Amino acid sequence: MKLSASGLGQQAAHEGENKCLNSELWHACAGPLVCLPTVRSRVVYFPQGHSEQVAATTNKEVDAHIPNYPNLPPQLICQLHNVTMHADVETDEVYAQMTLQPLTPEEQKDTFLPMELGIPSKQPTNYFCKTLTASDTSTHGGFSVPRRAAEKVFPPLDFSQQPPAQELIARDLHDIEWKFRHIFRVIMSFVNHELVIRASVAFARVNVDIE
Repeated sequence: MKLSASGLGQQAAHEGENKCLNSELWHACAGPLVCLPTVRSRVVYFPQGHSEQVAATTNKEVDAHIPNYPNLPPQLICQLHNVTMHADVETDEVYAQMTLQPLTPEEQKDTFLPMELGIPSKQPTNYFCKTLTASDTSTHGGFSVPRRAAEKVFPPLDFSQQPPAQELIARDLHDIEWKFRHIFRVIMSFVNHELVIRASVAFARVNVDIE
């Protein structure tokens, strides 16, 4: 199966990194090993580990982002009040923002009932991920998709047509439209766009509530 990109939409995400992502789409990009805690669950927060991670991911000094609190304990037992899922506008790396409330020693002694937790995040059911090859990024070829993966994620092709083809519009993490020509044949033209060899591309079919 082949996909041909016919252009990148001009619509940009108005809210940037503050835009909350669909849970299924977020988990498709984060990978199957990532599991977010549910709202109202108890978590352990490590301030020093958090500050070190910030420094490592931003290549900047820790003090420039997080003040130094010498009296802060090395770990805090907290209750999770909110979780939102986002993507970096420059790197497309997905991340989650969490609102935590430290529990007092008395609150930590209260009985904790996991069955009262909120609804867990939705894991994707129909998606596939592919590492791009040189032929996928070439302007003289096409982005190849395994037939089984295409049949799992994309709308079915009409094989009464010759060749079987359809136009697809997909939205990326930042709500920008990508237009593809989905065609079932070996060789096809491919319009130039910014794809990088060894980068990973994931397609997911998600259920979106329409108001």
